[in-house]
Amino acid sequence: MNKFDVVVIGGGPAGAAAAISCAQSGLEVLVVVGSQSRDRPGESLHPGIEPLLDRLGVGDRVRMSHFIRHEGYWVEWGKERHFSLFGSDDDGPWQGYQAWGSEFDKMLLDEAAAQGVQIMHRCFAETPIIEGQRVVGIKTTKGEIRSTWLLDCSGRNHWLARKFNLPIQRHSPRLFVQYGYVTGLCPNLDENPVLVGDETGWTWTAQVKPKVFQWTRLNFENFKWDPEWRPDEFLALDPVGTSGGADMTWRIVKESAGPGYWILGDAACVLDPLSSHGVQKAIMSGMMAAHCIARIATKGQQQEELVIQGYKRWQHNWFLHDAKELLTRYRQINPAFSFVKPVLEK
Repeated sequence: MNKFDVVVIGGGPAGAAAAISCAQSGLEVLVVVGSQSRDRPGESLHPGIEPLLDRLGVGDRVRMSHFIRHEGYWVEWGKERHFSLFGSDDDGPWQGYQAWGSEFDKMLLDEAAAQGVQIMHRCFAETPIIEGQRVVGIKTTKGEIRSTWLLDCSGRNHWLARKFNLPIQRHSPRLFVQYGYVTGLCPNLDENPVLVGDETGWTWTAQVKPKVFQWTRLNFENFKWDPEWRPDEFLALDPVGTSGGADMTWRIVKESAGPGYWILGDAACVLDPLSSHGVQKAIMSGMMAAHCIARIATKGQQQEELVIQGYKRWQHNWFLHDAKELLTRYRQINPAFSFVKPVLEK
């Protein structure tokens, strides 16, 4: 087949969640997956994600996994240090997960395949196909694929937005995150992550596997890449590979949907990892886009413009809410931190 109801670019949480949800609505779905590697910061999952995982059919698999569980995290924000507990009920404390990105993605894609989604690996999107004013498919390294709806879940490079020259609105100074992994023993840390912030930025450390720790560092300004840098508590441990980096400047694609296309997850908007629910938000954006598509498929094309406008408002309002929450937190340790005047860049 080279014609599908839905073609999804990207096999991360947003893409897999959209694919599963579309398949659950009876739509023919193809996921185009390029690179398999997705080890990156931000894989700490809040326990509030579990109902979403259950709806996608992977809740039990995640709960039975070897992912490290944690009841909250230590916070040293300025001079105060305290433990932030997720919460509890009659069954005991709520626990989050330290999910290893590639393994978590595979769970979701395996469930998508079980739901009848076709998955094309090592296939890269090249250009969208447009007829009139509507996206009707993509050209890939494996040929043309036609679709009724194209979903861009390709991540922070904003593939479809850049192909269409859609404005990307920035809402923060340039923010760059450096991250890495180390292996060994660190008896001063328990299984709960630690967040330390001061006027220069913040550092996150967490155990992600037995004897494997991950660190993330964000500087508010004057960032200089140092491949040898890692937190003091990890200096005696052995680095795993080289450190990585990512541009986490707060930004959003305002036209996150249009005739025949939807932009989801980090492809639609980016906030730095301290927003703390990037994976959860990616999954929710996938489920929301699938809901919108199912509504159009059921109600007819005359509903499309109304549904598209609602989806864009939902993305924009959630982004601004989270950005304001981050701004409040950052001003607690650096009163000078502020939004930039929104800048449109191609």
